[in-house]
Amino acid sequence: MITTIAVVLVILWLLGMVTSYTLGGFIHVLLVIAIIIVLIRLIRGERILN
Repeated sequence: MITTIAVVLVILWLLGMVTSYTLGGFIHVLLVIAIIIVLIRLIRGERILN
């Protein structure tokens, strides 16, 4: 489930960059959180995509 959230956040971030519609730094903060979650899962040895 966390992976799904991370993927959705990355997609929203990319859409924000392409359409120039962003909520300030909020989208970028969400992207950083998604990347941190993926890195934690990698370090723990869990599969990224289920």
